[in-house]
Amino acid sequence: MLVDSHCHLDRLNLEPYAGDLGAALAAARARSVTRMLCVSVERGNIDTICAIARDHEGVYASVGVHPLDVKDEQETVAGLSALGERAEVVAIGETGLDYYYSRDNALAQQQSFRVHLLAAAQVRKPVIVHTRDAREDTIALIREYGDSEVGGVLHCFTESWEMARQALDLNYYISFSGIITFKNAAELREVVKQVPLDRLLVETDSPYLAPVPFRGKSNEPKYTREVAECVAELRGESFERIAEITSANFDRLFLRHA
Repeated sequence: MLVDSHCHLDRLNLEPYAGDLGAALAAARARSVTRMLCVSVERGNIDTICAIARDHEGVYASVGVHPLDVKDEQETVAGLSALGERAEVVAIGETGLDYYYSRDNALAQQQSFRVHLLAAAQVRKPVIVHTRDAREDTIALIREYGDSEVGGVLHCFTESWEMARQALDLNYYISFSGIITFKNAAELREVVKQVPLDRLLVETDSPYLAPVPFRGKSNEPKYTREVAECVAELRGESFERIAEITSANFDRLFLRHA
């Protein structure tokens, strides 16, 4: 019923499940989270991500390098495109720009983002974008190098409605995480109310950012339900409707070219 549109299954805390990822996925399914997109953040974990997707029903993979993991020796369009052609891969990323932690390598981040956008256009698969404190540059690069027919998603969105609106105009979806349940996220909750229903996605970004009432604990896909319930309350919709809509949105964005 629900799709966790962004998680890092290779990084989950599996101690409660005796080290068994399958048990963690079963716990998610027991709470109606039946599918997940497992997202890579560095070149070194791409093969692991792809293996997880191949070995577990209902799990998809993405390939990419997070802006904070960009190294001097970067991926090429040809290299990323080859990885993106794998059957289990439905997206390129996560990629993007993060100036919050470091502006020192802004140019390297921008070049990496360009490569990901061009590779996504080549393999006709959407882009998963991480953006923090880089609103203007993020939108400018998507506009210049992205393919509006392919589109993508601004994941774990924490920015302004104005940025969301610009991304929507470029055929991007907006994905919300457990942050929307935090007490200090009042402005972000207003953005949740404004994004068109047919462009909404939900995610955990697990093992990070567990929603209330689990904040401070290790996050996992089963908590997608809390995110969806918060969206439903904010939008005045039923949980079932939000689950149905966000699942259909996931399929439209990520599986149309599968």
